[in-house]
Amino acid sequence: MTISADALDSLVPITQFNKGLAAKIFGRLRTERQIVVLKNNQPTAVILSPEEYKRLSEAEESLHLLQLAGLRLTPGWENHVLSEEDFWADSGITDEDLAQTPPPEIE
Repeated sequence: MTISADALDSLVPITQFNKGLAAKIFGRLRTERQIVVLKNNQPTAVILSPEEYKRLSEAEESLHLLQLAGLRLTPGWENHVLSEEDFWADSGITDEDLAQTPPPEIE
């Protein structure tokens, strides 16, 4: 496995946080996409900049939509009926979410 110089620069031992350097480490996220935190010389966590988190979240959503579009293009998809229960499960919306949603205002 090849490790790029950028990846090596993003490694931070967890002891740096214990030495009061957290503000400095988080400040690096202004210019870096991510920081890899090491514990016992092993990657333990990854800290992402807000921009990188947003980019990855949007990429994940786009991939999901692309997979769904591909599925809908397969023969026989038009015969597939999604139950209401499956629809809500796929959407990630719970009964609790629906209960907390205010009713629409109609003028």
